Amino acid sequence: MKVHFEIECTPEEARAFFGLPDLAPVHDAYVDKMKSMMVDGLTPADFEKVARSWMPGFADGFEQWRQLMLSAIPKTPQ
Repeated sequence: MKVHFEIECTPEEARAFFGLPDLAPVHDAYVDKMKSMMVDGLTPADFEKVARSWMPGFADGFEQWRQLMLSAIPKTPQ
């Protein structure tokens, strides 16, 4: 025997029905952070955090590698 149910509801209604959390505030905060990074660019501290998370165990030569990468970024006049 096969039984099929067709339920029409919005994603918000489905989340509420299944007891899942509403992640809209988290999504909005993430989008705002991404927008600010696109406008302001990555700071050297942000770049270091990303590089360390991508390459664990690379800490010994990381400073030399970081200097090499930072030297490749064009300097903007202030």
